[in-house]
Amino acid sequence: MSIRVERVAEQMKKEIAELLQDEIKDPRIGFVTVTDVELSSDMQHAKVYVSVYGDEEQKKQTLEALARATGFIRREIGRRIKLRLVPEIVFKYDESIERGDRIARLLSRIKAEEG
Repeated sequence: MSIRVERVAEQMKKEIAELLQDEIKDPRIGFVTVTDVELSSDMQHAKVYVSVYGDEEQKKQTLEALARATGFIRREIGRRIKLRLVPEIVFKYDESIERGDRIARLLSRIKAEEG
């Protein structure tokens, strides 16, 4: 990935996180963290990975609300980051934080059983 693509992806991550925190007032969007943005090399497609705090229903509702807000988010990204073409945005659920937490709990349990 080129340096420019990486910089644009990082800027998108920052701007989307700010939008979710300050601009979008949909009650279905709970506690969301933008964990990563993968931008294609031609910068036409972006996968935005988010972590959602809550149960499975809250995660589902949040992803649906994010999908509905995609047009607004794209428009704001285009306004905030001067790009000729604003990438198509797809929100994906990032399970890495949950997986890391589960591994940490398992290691703690193993350590407690050994001691």
